[in-house]
Amino acid sequence: MMKQADFLIVGAGIIGLSIARELTRRYAGARIVILEKESEVAFHASGRNSGVLHAGFYYTADSLKARWTRTGNRLLTDYCLEHGLPINRCGKVVVAADDNEVEGVRELKRRGDRNGVELRLIDAGELAQIEPNARTVAVALFSPTTATVDPKGVCRHIASNFPPNVEICFSRRFLGRAPGSVLTDRGPIGYRYLFNAAGLYADRVAGHFGAGRRFTMIPFKGLYLRYRDDGLLQRHLYPVPNLRNPFLGVHFTKTVDGRVKIGPTAIPAFWRENYDLAGRFDAGEFLAITAREAKLFVLNRFNFRRLAFEEMRKYRRRFFIAQAERLVRRLDPGRFGDYTRPGIRAQLLDTQTDELVMDFLIEHADDSTHILNAVSPAFTSAFSFAGHVVDSAAARMMLK
Repeated sequence: MMKQADFLIVGAGIIGLSIARELTRRYAGARIVILEKESEVAFHASGRNSGVLHAGFYYTADSLKARWTRTGNRLLTDYCLEHGLPINRCGKVVVAADDNEVEGVRELKRRGDRNGVELRLIDAGELAQIEPNARTVAVALFSPTTATVDPKGVCRHIASNFPPNVEICFSRRFLGRAPGSVLTDRGPIGYRYLFNAAGLYADRVAGHFGAGRRFTMIPFKGLYLRYRDDGLLQRHLYPVPNLRNPFLGVHFTKTVDGRVKIGPTAIPAFWRENYDLAGRFDAGEFLAITAREAKLFVLNRFNFRRLAFEEMRKYRRRFFIAQAERLVRRLDPGRFGDYTRPGIRAQLLDTQTDELVMDFLIEHADDSTHILNAVSPAFTSAFSFAGHVVDSAAARMMLK
């Protein structure tokens, strides 16, 4: 007999789990099934990210990221405090490495003010009190609400507290669509409404429903390098990013247990789950993605050529460390240890413009909603963004 669901969610990362959580709060007793191809929740980006809860000041005021990050930070902070989950409320400083970056610090303050984020411009003297080992030119930006959590632990906690009407089907792969059901490698599942939160494969799943046709995934590999001196810094320490692309540059992260690491890289990957040299290799993905990246390299969209060269250089530890070294007064390169487990950023590309999609992106089809671009700060925004996703589906499909 075919399994039936009122709501079927593809993907048990933070977005899929948060949508399920939101649905249980609104539709008590509705049958919710989460389809997950891995054997555990948050196997990919949701469990491999830095765990930083962002404050919400990087994003333009008209964006979904700006709309949901500040609220998401508060909701996820409250969730961790309520349930006794580890959280490091250490705050963050953004510094200017040279005179050219001073205006960038001020622009971030303006964006934060428009987004309603608690921030403070500080001078070098105040910075020395807040973060003695940081260095800046003229000004820095202090964000007291930036924190760190254990992302895998948060996802596991959400999943373990679902009511009995929520079922997670692990090790079950989405294969396609049939009328009123989806096809999986272990039989079909019927549904009333579907939410696609498949991360790296969201565009592929969406294509079966006629959604997301102009988009494809361009994966970027993120690596962090551990530092063996927890006292190096008290807070997160970030540079001024290039606001024309979605990456925040190499920075220092203070982990939930107080450790220090630098990263991440944003190295173009050659297949969607290109975590190591050959693991999970997919020849079709390799051919499609390398062809797309070659085109971006030739056209040099969003300065991809320079990005690719600089990011590939970060495979050299010395170059990687040098990117972080300019942010601090003292650093011993010999105290860096191992790389952390790599992650892959599921970055969406608009194939009509050959530009990266900067904001969250949702598309709807007849009986489904597709979260096509949910990159950083999606973890921070997950609870508030899930409410928006369910609202938009409810309004469109009259689920209320």
